[in-house]
Amino acid sequence: MLPITERPVEVESRQIPGHWEGDLIIGAAAGSAIATLVERSTRYVMLAHLGRERSADAVRDSLIHTVQQLPAALRSSLTWDQGAEMSEHRAFTVATDMQVYFCEPGSPWQRGTNENTNGLLRQYFPRRIDLSQHTAEQLRAVADELNDRPRKALDWDSPTERIAALLNAS
Repeated sequence: MLPITERPVEVESRQIPGHWEGDLIIGAAAGSAIATLVERSTRYVMLAHLGRERSADAVRDSLIHTVQQLPAALRSSLTWDQGAEMSEHRAFTVATDMQVYFCEPGSPWQRGTNENTNGLLRQYFPRRIDLSQHTAEQLRAVADELNDRPRKALDWDSPTERIAALLNAS
């Protein structure tokens, strides 16, 4: 495991896109989950469908499927907490060419963008509901809605506008 202290300094500045933060939001009785990814510079959100399966293999496969939809230039790194669901991080890195960095235990602020995003997502996916009932298409619709929301941190641009500008420039 690579600690967050070894993450390149460029990640902290948010100037170079392609650095992501991730986590799981957990459903009722810890029986279901959704993997959440947010890009640090654009605040662009992607959700990975897990349903009832939270094993390291399922998380790895779902994240691989999700990030492979991105151009290689937007796949630089992923910062995650030290949950067992990322024990397949090496296989994820091999498949995506994204290095995974891990926060210090009990330090969620080291993935502050993702923590904030998960708070926004709880408006759509309240605690104590079965998250497996949501299809991949429904998750995509929620991500689209969040990505179309203007953000003060982006000078009132939306994440969709910011990511589109990056894609058009490349």
